Amino acid sequence: MIYETIVISTNAENQPHIAPFGVRFVDDLIVIAPYRPSTTLNNLLATKIATLNLTDDVRVFAGAITGRRDFPLLSASTISGYRLANSLAHEELSLVNIVDDAIRPTLYFKVLSTHNHLPFKGFNRAQSAVIELCVLASRLDRLPMQRVEAKLAYLQIAIDKTAGERELEAWGWLNQFIFEYKQKDSLK
Repeated sequence: MIYETIVISTNAENQPHIAPFGVRFVDDLIVIAPYRPSTTLNNLLATKIATLNLTDDVRVFAGAITGRRDFPLLSASTISGYRLANSLAHEELSLVNIVDDAIRPTLYFKVLSTHNHLPFKGFNRAQSAVIELCVLASRLDRLPMQRVEAKLAYLQIAIDKTAGERELEAWGWLNQFIFEYKQKDSLK
């Protein structure tokens, strides 16, 4: 099973990088498998630490995909890194194993500490729709645009029925991102 999270990695200068990541849990380890090339992958290999953040603010997912990464951060507790200030929970991680691959290496992390900040009340359909559109938007170069547009039309139903202000803002960012991608792609 894959869980949608926000991973915050840092480079050698301790500058944070926020990225949405689907992660897996294998026994007591967290598995992250970023595609090459990737800022997150470079950071994780360089520093061997990260935070795994759980949030119900889908703007963080959409913002990271569309280049908006200026969300408030706080220092982590046990590593030299950062966590989302508005996370519901976060875990501080240390890299323990790498299975290298030319396209998508698999990184295994040990949880150093777990912190719960606020209760999770669940996702509504609009929040789930935004996260699904984030996944599609992150793969525009690998998916047929017809498929993206068909899925977008279907996801719009959930937005229309259940979105709040945060979900509408995230949805707008993603739609603009996809529109701009299509414009650039049509010029090729």
